[in-house]
Amino acid sequence: MISKEAPKKIYTVSEITGGIKAVLEEAFPHVWVEGEISNLRVSAAGHLYPSLKDSSAVLQTAIFKGTAKDIRFKLEDGLKVICFGRIEIYPPRGSYQLIVEKIEPKGAGELALALEQLKIKLEKEGLFSPEHKKPVPYLPYTIGIVTSLTGAAIKDMIKVLDRRFKDVHIILSPVRVQGEGAKDEIAQAIKDLNSYNQSVDKGQRIEVMIVGRGGGSVEDLWAFNEETVCRAIYNSKIPVISAVGHERDWTIADLVADYRAATPSVAAEVVLPKKEDLKFQLNALVADLGSALSQQIGSFKNDLVDFSHRLYLGLDHLFEININRLDSAGHKLSLLNPVLQLRRFKERITDLAHQSGVRLGHILEIRQARFSRAAARLSGLSPLNVLSRGYSITFKFPSQEIIKEATQLKPGDTIKSRLHKGEIISEIKDINLDN
Repeated sequence: MISKEAPKKIYTVSEITGGIKAVLEEAFPHVWVEGEISNLRVSAAGHLYPSLKDSSAVLQTAIFKGTAKDIRFKLEDGLKVICFGRIEIYPPRGSYQLIVEKIEPKGAGELALALEQLKIKLEKEGLFSPEHKKPVPYLPYTIGIVTSLTGAAIKDMIKVLDRRFKDVHIILSPVRVQGEGAKDEIAQAIKDLNSYNQSVDKGQRIEVMIVGRGGGSVEDLWAFNEETVCRAIYNSKIPVISAVGHERDWTIADLVADYRAATPSVAAEVVLPKKEDLKFQLNALVADLGSALSQQIGSFKNDLVDFSHRLYLGLDHLFEININRLDSAGHKLSLLNPVLQLRRFKERITDLAHQSGVRLGHILEIRQARFSRAAARLSGLSPLNVLSRGYSITFKFPSQEIIKEATQLKPGDTIKSRLHKGEIISEIKDINLDN
């Protein structure tokens, strides 16, 4: 009996590849794979092609552009990661690869790793350098604010600013502070406020800028950890105060900014002092100035009295000397009776009198010049001399009590105002204690 051989089953390459594809894709529809990145390649189209390896095998992977743009940390060789995706056969090469749909670093959260990577990068470039930070101006007239128009942060800041100094000018650039597009809006708003300063006169320019938002989760605050926002803050010519979240919240924007405020309300307090504090400081300075002026006037008065006394003593002593000389000459004349001696002594007396007159006149001129300079200096420091510049002194009439505060008066009181020339008698009709 002759046996017949079973017919051969011959597969095409496509059939084998298709079969393997069906088996693999059915066996591994979605998988988590752990490995170390190696041989990372980036295509011109923006796709990423890293290999995943462990101690004994390598798996090719592909991360397409749409997925790659959502990765917040930087992929690099040597980084251990966990990938989620599906196994796919690529028939033209007969190879298989993992199509990655999600990737996260092993042992560290995605946001934490992204934050640390960007922090190290910007620190190396000097964006946190204290030498680059600009001082916050004292009592600015115009303040720029970059934040959400609908959040609690802007309401809190305006409330504080209005309570501290109602005359401040605020320029608000509203932006989204979280979600898609927030980072680009914040960065652009910072640039726009700087551009605004280039288009207006110096007196209208923004002097300081507050950039921030209220509290939230790490994800909510993430826009202020984005590189584009941090670089916009660094490049700002206007001093920037960061005010992101609560006191416990920190972002990279805080490290780059010229000043970090714990909250938006604190930022408003930092940028504007209380009007009451300014009044107190001003009153203290005026009191110090008045005290110093009084001391200076007293010192000049003492100098003038001392100078006058010494001038009087000097003249008196000079007269005494010449009188003594004259008496001595007369005594000698009486002893030397001859006419010749008499004539000589007369000539000497005349010469002495002339010299005394010249010396006395010279001394008087010097003393008078010194006296005039001292008197002019004293006059320049006199409070009464201030009246010639448009000021006045007000007294309670008729008691002559100087009025320093409006609380010293009441309606119906009579006051006398002393001007540079003349006086004015007035009756109080109303008193305003607001200022």
